[in-house]
Amino acid sequence: MNDETWAFGSLANLYADQGHLSEAQAMYQRALQGKEKAWGPDHTSTLDTVNNLGLLYADQGRLGEAEAMYQRALQGYKKALGDDMVKTYPPALNTLGNLGNLLREQGKGEAANGYYTRAEYGARIVNGVGSPRHARIVAKLQTVS
Repeated sequence: MNDETWAFGSLANLYADQGHLSEAQAMYQRALQGKEKAWGPDHTSTLDTVNNLGLLYADQGRLGEAEAMYQRALQGYKKALGDDMVKTYPPALNTLGNLGNLLREQGKGEAANGYYTRAEYGARIVNGVGSPRHARIVAKLQTVS
């Protein structure tokens, strides 16, 4: 990956944080293209950008596209890392939580619960019971249980 691709991803994050969603989308797409070219579609860094694009689509109200990005990221993490490793890989745990949030907001509590449960397991293993990350996921589980 070249410095330009890294810069596109950084600019995308900045634009998204500032609420400039159309500019963020353009930068995420350029970063994604660069990462796919350099590393392929299933590299974990590429998939991190896919997840970020999902977050952006959710912020834009493009829920179907957001869900598709999250699913793509999860499938890619599984392919890149294997089923056992993806269960505790922090970026995959973020994507699980993001997908849970999206589904909860759509009133799909049972489906959201499944993703939160998977994220809770990983956070418990990686961060420990009672850690802030684990506590946030447990709280989300309680909102859909």
